[in-house]
Amino acid sequence: MTYCVGLLVEEGIVFMSDTRTNAGVDNVSTVTKMKTWEVPGERFLCLLSAGNLATTQSAISLLEERFAAPAERKPTLLGQPSMFQTAKLVGETLKEAISFTAESGQRADGVFSGSFILGGQIKGGRPRLFLIYPEGNFIEAGADNPFFQIGEHKYGRPIIVRTYDPAMSMNEAAKLLLVSFDSTVKSNLSVGLPIDLQMYRTDSLVRGYHQRIEDSDPYYREISGGWSNALRSAFDSLPPFVPKGHPKAIAS
Repeated sequence: MTYCVGLLVEEGIVFMSDTRTNAGVDNVSTVTKMKTWEVPGERFLCLLSAGNLATTQSAISLLEERFAAPAERKPTLLGQPSMFQTAKLVGETLKEAISFTAESGQRADGVFSGSFILGGQIKGGRPRLFLIYPEGNFIEAGADNPFFQIGEHKYGRPIIVRTYDPAMSMNEAAKLLLVSFDSTVKSNLSVGLPIDLQMYRTDSLVRGYHQRIEDSDPYYREISGGWSNALRSAFDSLPPFVPKGHPKAIAS
């Protein structure tokens, strides 16, 4: 399993993904689930993947092979006129990869499944963020749904929902996502460090700040310990529970 997030803020888009992949408790390895492309001054794309690793890597390889060979039958990834058309191409390619990977036709809900978060900007358009499903269709982030998660998202979602503000800086957004990831890592063994972070600033049209965050990273350790302490402090500050009709049931 994995955990990936793409988050829209007014300054741009922040992407984060873990790197753990496993085929059982005794076969754990590190594989990046974040892929970026850029044509400086013209476009920037970031793709996050979750699901069957062979399927998602196959889809990415198809996308890269086709933009490396203009004579191929399908349009190139870096030649699409808009982010919408780019998302459409990625969705079609994912659907194709699942179809020929599965043992008997497409089984989007089976072991050969995969999903993507695609974000970025093409010159002349605004930054856009899409969630692409195994079936090849997709939805777009907006004011009502400003972030997407794929993979093991249930542990980190409440933190984002309660804290997110579209006016927060990308640095604040990165801090928020690190808290979300720390909670997920502590709750699910299939998600683990290192964590890949990518920031994209609106209208820059170049790959922005990127960092791989290791378990030994001082800031990550400070965030992890600080969040645990803050939760304990917040819990202790809440009023005690008193059962109705039994005021003496609690000693303190």
